[in-house]
Amino acid sequence: MAAKKAEQALVAQWRDILALHARTQCEIDRALHGHGLCASDFEVLDVLAEQRASDGSCSYRVQEISERVHLSQSALSRLIARLEKDGLVERGMCSEDRRGVRVALTAKGRALHGEVLPVQRAVLTRMLADG
Repeated sequence: MAAKKAEQALVAQWRDILALHARTQCEIDRALHGHGLCASDFEVLDVLAEQRASDGSCSYRVQEISERVHLSQSALSRLIARLEKDGLVERGMCSEDRRGVRVALTAKGRALHGEVLPVQRAVLTRMLADG
């Protein structure tokens, strides 16, 4: 009986995490909509901005971004194509692996990221502080 209760509590905790994630994602989407971004767009820009800040490099391989933003390769490719069309990122061939593609923020992408970063962080603070 105790094992069943523990399992039910674990499942309830998992569902609470999923619900919090969904609510937070929706709030971020709403907050960024006026800037022409959704939460996934912002995550890609944020990962690219962090990369530049952490080691000075200007780009990430698409596979590395995929691991950080938890999108499939095809979904990420479509998202990057849209960001590139909007002039926020640029793609280039990977010098280490000719089959690879690197993605970097453009000046416009860096500026937009800087503008919306406080908006996204405010949503995270509000949503995650309440739990």
